[in-house]
Amino acid sequence: MNFLETAILFFIAAFLITYFTIPRIIAVVEYKKLMDNPNSRSSHKKITPTLGGVAFFYCLVFAIFFLKNWDLHNEAIYLMPSLTILFIIGLKDDLVVISPLTKLIAQIVSVSFILASDSFVITSLHGFLNINEIPYFLYLLIGGFFMITIINAYNLIDGIDGLAAMVGIVILILYTTIFYMSNEYFYALLCIALNACLIAFLGYNLSTTRKIFMGDTGSLIVGFMLAMFTLKFLALKPTSYKDLPFLLENAPLVAIGILIVPLFDTARVFTLRIVSKRGPFSPDRNHTHHILVDYLNLSHQQASFIIASFNFIFVVLLIVLGSTSNNLWMILALVTTVVFLAYLFYRLDYSFANLKRKIFFKRKVESFRERLKKRNKNK
Repeated sequence: MNFLETAILFFIAAFLITYFTIPRIIAVVEYKKLMDNPNSRSSHKKITPTLGGVAFFYCLVFAIFFLKNWDLHNEAIYLMPSLTILFIIGLKDDLVVISPLTKLIAQIVSVSFILASDSFVITSLHGFLNINEIPYFLYLLIGGFFMITIINAYNLIDGIDGLAAMVGIVILILYTTIFYMSNEYFYALLCIALNACLIAFLGYNLSTTRKIFMGDTGSLIVGFMLAMFTLKFLALKPTSYKDLPFLLENAPLVAIGILIVPLFDTARVFTLRIVSKRGPFSPDRNHTHHILVDYLNLSHQQASFIIASFNFIFVVLLIVLGSTSNNLWMILALVTTVVFLAYLFYRLDYSFANLKRKIFFKRKVESFRERLKKRNKNK
């Protein structure tokens, strides 16, 4: 069976498995009263079933088993323990809230299995910022930190209906294309299977009568898969980039661009919390999607569609720029976009906490101007 036939078969199978099993999950959750109760920070108004991510887990397990003939380097053996650990810890967190430290330890252990595989080792950045060789210990530190950051960043954007699924679908489409063009068919097929799960789940997540959330069970699994795909993308051999539409040295920037939504949102929220002298993991409604919903009065579907569309368009433009430009112009484009978005959401945020920050910054600026005036007069 060739790649196209396998891809179509896996997409249909994963979609149908998820589509027909989620109603069973909803029934069990409702029967056992394992519903998600809304609180002051919730975007939903009534109790809603969670644990939608359970379908993702066993669908991926089936996919990995039936893809064994495409797994030429026995890389699946490193995926199974990682997925199992995150499934158990996510399930427990959905049922009985666990501490952030416990979740972090579970993530570190699960990521360690991936880092132990030779197929994911990054030995060089191929000239990005004039960096070529990377020591193995540095790869372990940076690779582990990067994967854990992506897992938690994806977990944090799961705040309104449809957003995590839509952003995940966009990212997986991009990685499917990259892995197909680089002849990494095992990972392309995994992307397709997971994408089918998210598409099937999205219909229920946006439904008004049969709504379900993916929960931490789903967001941790999907976030881990996206982190693993990113590491694999950066670990591709130079020969694998010959058919990709961007320069080899621009791969790290393309990876950041693909993950721009979760990474930007996490960096922005953590910065605001630290400036407000609160813990970076303290809960609030300062996420970009909350601002679009709370202060622009957009629906969940509208906000999710806008954010996911921006993600896709931004990556396409970045890839076009990366096909001919060097690191400097791509970095400039990335930094300019991030600064513009940070300023835009700063202006759109009319929460009491942000108004206090605006007053504080305004006073600081006025104080700085007065000091400058005094210095000029003394001269």
